[in-house]
This record gives sequence, structure tokens and C-alpha cells, in this order.
Amino acid sequence: MILYSVISADQVWEGAIQAPPSMLEVTVQGILMQVEPLSEGRARIVRLLNCPLGRYLEPGLAPGQIISFPSGG
Repeated sequence: MILYSVISADQVWEGAIQAPPSMLEVTVQGILMQVEPLSEGRARIVRLLNCPLGRYLEPGLAPGQIISFPSGG
């Protein structure tokens, strides 16, 4: 790939390579989901991995929602 830009390469690629956030797979209320841990027992939903189809439409299970879960995972 060739990149033509008047901006220096350092500015273009700044922040491009970052470590991905740590993710956990937890089961909450019988739903397997991938979450990003925030603090002890709290996490942000990234995506639902396994649940009944109707549960995908629940606003409380939408990606980005903050949930509580047992710290044992």
C-alpha cells in the first residue's frame, strides 16, 4: 500500500497500533456474552455469543450496556 500525504508518517500512524482491550466470556442469566471488564463485578457488553433470538432485542443486553456479573466469571 502506498500512502501519499502531506502529513508526516508519524502523525498518520500515531495510535494505529494499540493493544486490544482484554475481553472475557461470561454467562449471565443463561446468556453467554463477551464483555470488557471495567471494575470488580462490572463489565461492558461487547457482543452476545449464545442466547435465544428474542433476547438480542432487549435494550439491557445491547452492546455498550454496563452489567454486573459474579467475579468468578
